[in-house]
Amino acid sequence: MDNTDLTKEAETKFEKKLIQDQYNVNVAFYVHLKEYNNNVRTELEKRISEVFFFSKGVDWKFDSFGIEKAGSRGKNVLGYFIFRTANLTELKKLFIENFKDYDNAEKISCSVAEYQKINETFFELKV
Repeated sequence: MDNTDLTKEAETKFEKKLIQDQYNVNVAFYVHLKEYNNNVRTELEKRISEVFFFSKGVDWKFDSFGIEKAGSRGKNVLGYFIFRTANLTELKKLFIENFKDYDNAEKISCSVAEYQKINETFFELKV
């Protein structure tokens, strides 16, 4: 790609919607599952929808959800949820409240990654 297509400032209305925050905190919750069967995905989706339901006033965005097979990060099958948040304390409370009685979980581990935007440029691809 030609670097002359890059712009430092968002110029169009659509580009302005793409501007990312100066600081970004990603929180990943990994649910270590005792067993995996056909119902696990549905159970996890139901519980995360309950977190959404009770999340009024908490500043966060749901980023992704999935299930990793054993071996990719350890011996357990992992259900994972990734959020972007400015309020880690409230998100942890909601997550604990909605997963504390989940019998299929051995444990829940978390990862918090903080990012700072160093540079942001914009361009369009012609298709």
